[in-house]
Amino acid sequence: MRKSELTEMTVSELETKLQDNSESLQNFRFQKALQQLENPVQIKHVKKEIAQVKTLLKEYELGIRTERQDNL
Repeated sequence: MRKSELTEMTVSELETKLQDNSESLQNFRFQKALQQLENPVQIKHVKKEIAQVKTLLKEYELGIRTERQDNL
């Protein structure tokens, strides 16, 4: 997922994304240990995305970034 797509997500969506990515990373590591992982680069991409999500969540926590409120 691109950084621009992550910045458009709400805090609750980011928390869900973080949980999903953490589970994916755990599964990839397990597959790697069993030598069943087809594309080891997936681990790198998931770890990078986890770091991006954590950074955005910390920015929200510190008040650097605020949630967008769409007025329809």
